[in-house]
Amino acid sequence: MPQFFASCPKGLVEPLESELKSLGLHPYDRSQNGVFFESNWEGCYKVNLYSRFASRILMPVLNFPAYQPEELYNNIRKHDFTKYIDVHQTLKVDASTKDSMIKDQRFIAMKVKDAIVDQFREKTGERPNVENDRPDLTVYVKVYKNNFSVAIDTSGDSLFMRGYRLEAGEAPLKENLAAGLLQLSGWDMKTPLVDPMCGSGTILIEAMMMVLKIAPGSLRKRFGFMNLKNFNRPAWDDIVDEAISAEVETTDLHFYGYDMDRRVLDKAIENAKRAGVNEFIQFKKGNVTTLVAPVEKGLIITNPPYGARLGDEDNLRDVYRDFSHTLKNQFKGWDAWILSGNKDLIGDLKLKSSRKHFVYNGSIECRFLRYEIR
Repeated sequence: MPQFFASCPKGLVEPLESELKSLGLHPYDRSQNGVFFESNWEGCYKVNLYSRFASRILMPVLNFPAYQPEELYNNIRKHDFTKYIDVHQTLKVDASTKDSMIKDQRFIAMKVKDAIVDQFREKTGERPNVENDRPDLTVYVKVYKNNFSVAIDTSGDSLFMRGYRLEAGEAPLKENLAAGLLQLSGWDMKTPLVDPMCGSGTILIEAMMMVLKIAPGSLRKRFGFMNLKNFNRPAWDDIVDEAISAEVETTDLHFYGYDMDRRVLDKAIENAKRAGVNEFIQFKKGNVTTLVAPVEKGLIITNPPYGARLGDEDNLRDVYRDFSHTLKNQFKGWDAWILSGNKDLIGDLKLKSSRKHFVYNGSIECRFLRYEIR
């Protein structure tokens, strides 16, 4: 049975592993960046469609040590890449390297590409073209301490790109991280959510997609596995039909998003429309200094700006202080989960967290903190 690797943001490995099990798959190992699992190809299709937390689904094909270019070339030739695409399709090699004899990732990518196209040339007399923008086949090569890990991409665009967010704010939260925060918070999918600094609305949109059982990949038209020779269109169509039939059309649950920037809110509204959840999310222009609880009891989950992305940290200190004042006076009895990549700013809340998760927002190590407002 084929083996696959589902990558994810650091901090979301446990939610991802649980998700894979819920999809009927068999995780057998994990790293800080993802989970290995066994599955047939239909299972690979299913994870690409359903996973809320994964970034990309890869199929590892080679693992070997190499210190010289010739060793790299010869080891790549040991695997038959001609079984994935035909000669008239395109390919791309994406390489990264650390602490290795071969230090230039561009050279590694070129050498791997040469080995692959030489396979095609010997077999067919022709070679596939290299295409950096949406190739038919992407080969990922990761090198660490002279050990090469080579994998075939099955996702195409990263899975956080659901297809609904064409517009975002200045510092957008990736969709799969937003879904992961919801999972880490222990939200029960029954409690109203409030995001006082909602930006492009990602947290609330992801939450409502969960409530309505909308598969995250259902808005996408393209996945990498669709370009492979073994793509089973009827099996894929059955999986998509099953996902659509499981969707829920309506709910009594409503969410509330606020932001100071009207232009960003307009983008959030359009994003929610594309996701099919706009009628269940109320977006309003609002400032944390004047915010009032829209319902008697709910849960706050938010990703406020923390300086590293949006500029001047000093200008944000008052925002955090005002936010704290509003929480204490307008949201008594609520819980608030706040993502922070700046310990100094989060200290301005003058609140004590009761739970903590470490996650990465891109390259920024963040704390996801729970505050019980009493």
